[in-house]
This record gives sequence, C-alpha cells and structure tokens, in this order.
Amino acid sequence: MKTFLNILYWFLIAFALIQFIPVNRTNKPVDSKVDFVKVYNTPKKVEKLLRNACYDCHSNETVYPKYAYVAPISWSLKNHVNKGKRYLNLSEWGTFNRDLKKNMLDMTVNSLKIYTMPMPGYVAQHPEANLSKAERIMLTQYFEDILKTGNY
Repeated sequence: MKTFLNILYWFLIAFALIQFIPVNRTNKPVDSKVDFVKVYNTPKKVEKLLRNACYDCHSNETVYPKYAYVAPISWSLKNHVNKGKRYLNLSEWGTFNRDLKKNMLDMTVNSLKIYTMPMPGYVAQHPEANLSKAERIMLTQYFEDILKTGNY
C-alpha cells in the first residue's frame, strides 16, 4: 500500500508540473478575402455544415474546449489541429495554388465518402459535427461541383 501511495504521490506531482508546459492556442487572423466560404460565396446551409464539422481543425477559427487546457490532452489536441491545418486550411484557401486546391478538394470528397472525416473522436465530443448521410452527400456534391467548374 505504501508503494502505491508513493507512486500516486509522484504521479500527481508530475501531472501538476506538466500543466505549466505552455500550448499556444492563438489563432492566426482570418482574412475573409481568402476564406473558403467567402471565396465561393458558399450557401448558408453548406457553410453551417463546414463550420460545425470542419472549421475547428481545418481553419484559423479553432474553438478550443475546456479540456484543451489540461495537459497532456492539450498536447494531443493541438497536434491534431496542427495536422488538420497542414492538410487543409479553409481560412487560407485563396492563398493556395490551383493544383493544391484540386488535391485538397479531391481528398475532402474522398474523406467524406469513406467516413474518415470528421474524425470519430471529434464527433464524440462535438455532436453537431456528426454529419448525416444526406449532409455528407450535400457537402460532397458541393465540392464536386467546384471541381467540375474548374474554378478552384
């Protein structure tokens, strides 16, 4: 029992100390001229889906939940957000070249079709991001229409 209490004591000390390791949760400013929904004058219904299911990880408008301030969860969450923005940042859409935009649209369509996005772990904490089959079809069709026009 004494060994268990000793381990618990040091675990709690370590847990308290890691709370002082900073995680930068500052969002870069958003320039509406290059933001995806503004560039395409996205219909409100589609914009709402994008904001609910995509923008937290794929834009400079991340809203961090309360648990994002507790290490080591904060580290993992920040890593996921950074990775999401590397693959697709809707806030910076207008700054990307044509080939990159086409690739991002193709990957997004594929991710929606095979249900890998939004990530199940994200949906578990954000029920508003749980896209129905009809919503997935709507988003997929929207992205495919952009691809068909070649206006990307």
